[in-house]
Amino acid sequence: MAWDTARTKQRLLDAAVHEFSRHGPEGARVDRVAQRAGVNKERIYQYFGSKQKLFSAVLEQEMIKLAAAVPLTVEQAADLGEFAGRVYDYHRHYPHYLRLLLWEGLDPDPAGSEPPAVAAAVERAEHYRENVRAIEVAQAGGALRSDVAAAHLLYVARALAAWWLAVPSAITLMLGELARESAEDRRKVLVRLVDEATRAPGGRLGP
Repeated sequence: MAWDTARTKQRLLDAAVHEFSRHGPEGARVDRVAQRAGVNKERIYQYFGSKQKLFSAVLEQEMIKLAAAVPLTVEQAADLGEFAGRVYDYHRHYPHYLRLLLWEGLDPDPAGSEPPAVAAAVERAEHYRENVRAIEVAQAGGALRSDVAAAHLLYVARALAAWWLAVPSAITLMLGELARESAEDRRKVLVRLVDEATRAPGGRLGP
């Protein structure tokens, strides 16, 4: 029977998501990935080449999942508040990608001089460029403020959506009694704050 390469690679990627999100790119071990996937660890090097390249493949896969679950079309870009709410929902229900991004930011630079290479940089940068282009169209249509670069508006929406979940202890300490609010109430605040920060004066929803 022929070896199902695609299925084996997917099993390794799925196992690697859990390993990298728990231990980071430095602490992750390929033998644990292989054991979880039920695959000989030599397959990891055969298919991906190295642990770092496996991490890049995992980040690219998880970015694609998020992009599919929370698209940003030209029409949707006119309402960045709701977009931030959908990103928040995704990270709340599926925290692995956010954890991977946080681990990536903590990954030390072995050389001590230049920033480490960004995993799946080309693919991720193109995804964000598509987001920025959609926002630029919304700016041109008068829905979003135009005194701030489209890329900065994207950053505000994504950063606020993620930060609520990235540092839960700090959020709890800052909010005090408000920390008891429900996730739904917190989402409403997030949507309103992003909307007020990004909408043009007199701007309207939709094209």
